[in-house]
Amino acid sequence: MSSSDTVYLLKECNSGTKMAVSSIDEVLDKVNDKQMKSILEESKSHHEKLCDEIHSLLSENHSEEKDPNPIAKGMSWVKTNVKLVMDNNDKTIADLMIDGCNMGIKSLNKYLNQYQNADHVSKSICEKLITIEEKLCRDLKVYL
Repeated sequence: MSSSDTVYLLKECNSGTKMAVSSIDEVLDKVNDKQMKSILEESKSHHEKLCDEIHSLLSENHSEEKDPNPIAKGMSWVKTNVKLVMDNNDKTIADLMIDGCNMGIKSLNKYLNQYQNADHVSKSICEKLITIEEKLCRDLKVYL
């Protein structure tokens, strides 16, 4: 890797993929619609594969992974569970997941701008993660 920006960008992507997988796991067993469940499972699989790729790149460069911010993860868990207690249906789940995707997309674009000296590989991974998040948003909009 050519710079510390590369490592920082990969760590943020690593954190983002872990947060996405955790969020999907949080709602998956509550989804009623089979197609929606399939969409979430497919997205989870894409996130996990990308997370494995990021982990390998970080390991090659003797760098640690980055877990999601515990406060952000906790706030997400509370928001998800409170909303689902009040209105447990696929529309609520789609709304929560789309909100999470939009926050992820915003953060990832911020990190792409912040770590401009990152190498091509890490920028490409970040862009791929943004694409995965954008696709999940599009796929879930029909459930709103």
